[in-house]
Order: sequence, then C-alpha cells, then structure tokens
Amino acid sequence: MHAPIVVIGGGPGGYAAAFLAADEGQEVVVVEAEPRLGGTCLLRGCIPSKALLHVAKVISEAEEMQSEWGVSFGEPKITLDTLRERKEKVIATLSGGLGQLAKRRKVTVIHARAKFEDSKTLSLHGDHDSIPEGGKLTFDHCVIATGSVPAMPGAFDIGSDKVFDSTGALALTSIPEELLVIGGGYIGLEMGTVYASLGSKVSVVELSDGLLMGADRDLVRPLHKRLKNLFEDRIFLNTKVGSLGMQGDKVEVAFEGPGEFGTKQFDAVLVSVGRRPVTASLGLENTQCQVDERGFIKHDNQLRTDEPNIFVIGDAAGEPMLAHKATHEGRIAVEALLGKSATFDKRAIPAVVFTDPEIAWAGVTQDEAKRDGLEVTVAAYPWAASGRAQALGRTEGLTKWIIDPETECVIGCGIVGPGAGELIAEAALAIEMSCEVRDITETVHAHPTLAETLMNAGEVFYGTATEIYKPRRNRG
Repeated sequence: MHAPIVVIGGGPGGYAAAFLAADEGQEVVVVEAEPRLGGTCLLRGCIPSKALLHVAKVISEAEEMQSEWGVSFGEPKITLDTLRERKEKVIATLSGGLGQLAKRRKVTVIHARAKFEDSKTLSLHGDHDSIPEGGKLTFDHCVIATGSVPAMPGAFDIGSDKVFDSTGALALTSIPEELLVIGGGYIGLEMGTVYASLGSKVSVVELSDGLLMGADRDLVRPLHKRLKNLFEDRIFLNTKVGSLGMQGDKVEVAFEGPGEFGTKQFDAVLVSVGRRPVTASLGLENTQCQVDERGFIKHDNQLRTDEPNIFVIGDAAGEPMLAHKATHEGRIAVEALLGKSATFDKRAIPAVVFTDPEIAWAGVTQDEAKRDGLEVTVAAYPWAASGRAQALGRTEGLTKWIIDPETECVIGCGIVGPGAGELIAEAALAIEMSCEVRDITETVHAHPTLAETLMNAGEVFYGTATEIYKPRRNRG
C-alpha cells in the first residue's frame, strides 16, 4: 500500500494535519494505534479531565452558595457509574465525530503501530483488519504526531493498581478516602481538585519550593491559597518521595522533607511528574531523523526533520506539550510539505491550568523577562476592583500585562481567576498582532465583565484606571 502523505498519530495535531491535507486534495492515510481517533487529549487527557473539573466546579460553587450567599443545598451525592458514563459519552461523541469527518474527507485510517523501516517505508503491527496485506506502507511524505505518555519513574512503578498515572486517575474506578498526588504541576493539581471535590482527602507533595513552577508566582499565589484550603493544608513543598510500597491494601509512602518526614499510608497514589514523548519505538534509527536527550525529534521552523520528507509535530516535537500547539504545527507541516512558505513562528502560545481559580498566560512571562535580562514594565489590575468579580464573590484574581517600555507593545499577559482560560484569547491575539497598550485601552469592553480587566490593566500602565488610584506614569 502506498500513500502520498502518511500521518502517524490521530490526536489533535495528527487529525488536523490529515484533514488539511485532504482538504488540499491530497490522498492521506492516518496510522493510529488506538481503536479510536482523538489521541491522548480526547481519549484520556484534556477533554475527560475538563468534564470532571466541570463537576468539581459545580460542587464548589454549591458550597460557596451555602457558606457565603445563604442559599442551601443538600450534601452532594456522587453516583460514580453515572459520572463515569457521562464522561465516556463526551469522549465517544467527539471521537465518533472525528471518525465521520475522516470518512467524509476520504482519509484512510489504519489502526496499527507504525515503525520506520527506512525513510519511505513503514511496517505496521497489530491485529486490526485495516492493516494492509504484508503490513507495509510506503509514502512520499510522513508527519509524525505520536504525542506523549505520562512519565512513571521506576521507583514508583510497584505493580499495584493503587498507584496510577493521569490515565488511571481519569478512569475513575473509585474515590479513595485518602489520595496522595506526587507532583505539583498542572495535571496533578487538576486531578487533585477533582478528587477532593468528589470527597477524597487529598495531599500533594512537590520536590521544588512552589506549585506550578513554570507559571508566574503572582498568578500561582491565589491558587495556592485556595488549594491549601481545599486540601486542608496538606501541600508539602521541598519534599521528596523516597519510595513506595504496599502494606496490605494501603500504599506506604516514605517522605523526606521539612513539612513531611517518615512514612505514611494512603489508599491511592497519583504519580504526576511529567510526560515523555512517544518516539523511542518508532524506528527512527532507520532514518536520518535525530532525537535530543529528552526524546524529542529535532526539526526546523517548518517542522521538517533531518530526513527532508519526514515532519514532526506536537508533543514529539518538544515543549510546550499542548494540544493547541500541536494543531497549529500540524497545519504548518502540511503547508510546508506542499511547498508553501509557511513557518511555525508564534509570539504567543497560551497555556491554561484549569484549576479553581484558573491560571492562564501567553507570551513573555515576568519571570522569563527577568531571567533573560529584558527590560519590561508590568501593569497589574487586581480583581478586587472589578465589579463583576465582586458580584461573583471571586476577588482573588489578577490580570497583568508585560509591556515593552520603549514601544509600549504588549509582549506577555498573565491572568488568574475564574474563566482565565477564556480571557487569555484576547491577550494572545494582542501579542500576536504586536498591539500597543493603547489599542487595548481604546477598545470598548462590555461592563460588568471580567474581560474588561484586560483593558483596566492597560489603564494601570497609563495611570488612568478609574477604579484604582495609581499616579500617572512619567512619560518623559
């Protein structure tokens, strides 16, 4: 079997690449190891976790209604089977839709594991009837979109179903009475939020001195405060997990740190210490493709590897390992292999942590500016001055712009608060377009909304914010 274009992986990057190539009149084959399209994001990542986080948010808001607004509800009753079925229905609906879109575009989908025999040939492995006779697939161009999997250090892999990664956490087989989350990154905190809302007593242990170390400290602070309350003060920083072991039906954990030392037992442990790209089993050694020390495939700004007819996108291509970045890279790779002059050169790739409150940022962060010696001006607007935030009872939020003081162009933005993931879109557009602060402040924003805090933060830069007093900048 031969195809002009083969895409290995049917996740957000892979199917975006395949569908665009088909829309451009190309014959495309997608090789996907899973029985369904969607990749990690849809099948056991972004989508199911956000569905469960929605449930957690509703429970949290109901509790706030009772404690702060005088509106009483009964104690929530969790029917785990129904919750799991609803989550699976969301996945099935979206994955089924992708399958129909592939058919309508005449994209051939082969369910198999692919391995390069050389720069023009794949061997296909598996027992699905879509695999061609002989198990070989030749191609003119290939796009690698194999994604990533959760990292599981050998010391934590003790062969027990009570120690699991994010995939196991999303299976939602039970609600453990006591759950330990190893890792204070976004996945661990999101899943910790879900389980705490469903009734688990959650503890978090983090090796470094803060949660979400890649995020702005000003943004993390309100989240840390709220999670400290949700997790009942069981966040242990600067603490190492030395070992895991089973004691009866409990997981015994050895801690080494100032906040927690010695051993303690838990009903379950979620290991969330990062992800690693799926590249080691692809047979890349049979091509000219080069891999770095972390397993990412090296490429140029068109996503082209050292093998000119092979491209790489998404998590396999490197940080940031985000679905929306993979989608855009997929489109760029297809345009490049079709001979267009497209390059992947984004000024802002937004990142969102879907905790409560949400954290979102795009472009240059304040910490990155300091690290790289960039001279910037920071203009921050506290949500305590926002009428909408006051009405919601959520005044812990903050919106901040990172600004080039010479050109007055916005080069970064950070937001913490409910709905930050939706609000960051305006900031990403502004950064991508090299907007000046004046462009934002002179754009009429609806009132009362949280979106107007982006305008208000720009007004802080000029010293003209109505709801707070800050002397006007000396414009020299």
